[in-house]
Amino acid sequence: MFAPVYLDHNATTPLDPRVLEGMLPYLREQYGNASSRHEYGRAARRAIDEARQRVAYAVGAHPTEVVFTSGGSEANNLFVKGAAACLTPGAVAISAIEHPCVREPAKQLVRNGWRLREIAVDANCRVASADFQAAMAEKPAIVSVMLANNETGAVQDVGVLAAQARETRAWFHTDAVQAFGKLPLDFRALNGAGVHAMTLSAHKLGGPKGAGALVVDKRVELQPLIAGGGHERGLRSGTENVAAIVGFGLAAELAVARLDARAAQLAALRAELDAGLKAQGATIFAGAAERLPNTSYFAFAGLDGETLVGKLDRAGFAVAAGAACSSANPEPSRVLLAMGIESGLARGAVRVSLGTENTISHVRDFLAALQTTISQLKGLTALTS
Repeated sequence: MFAPVYLDHNATTPLDPRVLEGMLPYLREQYGNASSRHEYGRAARRAIDEARQRVAYAVGAHPTEVVFTSGGSEANNLFVKGAAACLTPGAVAISAIEHPCVREPAKQLVRNGWRLREIAVDANCRVASADFQAAMAEKPAIVSVMLANNETGAVQDVGVLAAQARETRAWFHTDAVQAFGKLPLDFRALNGAGVHAMTLSAHKLGGPKGAGALVVDKRVELQPLIAGGGHERGLRSGTENVAAIVGFGLAAELAVARLDARAAQLAALRAELDAGLKAQGATIFAGAAERLPNTSYFAFAGLDGETLVGKLDRAGFAVAAGAACSSANPEPSRVLLAMGIESGLARGAVRVSLGTENTISHVRDFLAALQTTISQLKGLTALTS
């Protein structure tokens, strides 16, 4: 069976075999409902409690601050909508590069009397300081700024931003889905700086799809999205997905244990990739910013990103034309447009996001295939012009 080289780890990661092994008992013999009082139920509850401790330890939080969800999208919605439901309508301020699962619920709040304020970013995908200060002067009640961008990989100093926002008394949230497992996370330190909630997801770090968490300061009042039996401190009702939660806990533990080595490996691969891309004439977006060690987002003038991705796929390399959640949208990346990138160049964007199973040979082979593909596309363009 043909297996392309996988270079799309910001979309999802392979399930770590050790995580799968830990999950299997809860897909077979340990099938109890964690709310049941008998031994089957107690075993499921113990497994969830242990997973909660693992996730909390991995990000420097207390287990009681971890609320399990079905993934990052639900966790982001829980914070944005849940916090807004407990506040008097005012302003909600989000960065212009937020993931749709932050931007769309924030837009929905407008129907309920809220005002949406988008905070500008600069050409390197970093929150523009002057506009952030202007937004905070409007005294928003809710602020959300992602820790690392899923497309460019640009990293925000959310601790500094949260500290600057403290005078507004806003609830400050950060989507840390892409950062978790690639950068050190310390919720206690972030919380001390003024961050009140942080979103995580299992499938971005070798865990299963269908598990995520909102790490939230217990002083933040949230209205649940899902009401019912009062699971997860009453913030997320529904029978727990025990196997996925167990896998999340194991993946978090493994990610922290190998964080430094993983970051160094990925940074070395990305350096090789970036050098090769520049040699071929690519524009690397957010190239001057601190980025996730695994992410390069680039374009070649005059070439369409979707076409390039399709041809690279047939050549044996799985990459992305942008964020997986919006791959059906033919419009240029909102993130790149917010950075001031011209729409024609933005339409050519391709994202490579590396993982620990990738090697230097994968990178070099990809660069060779890319060069061949670009030559072919330029040849076709010349023939039709």
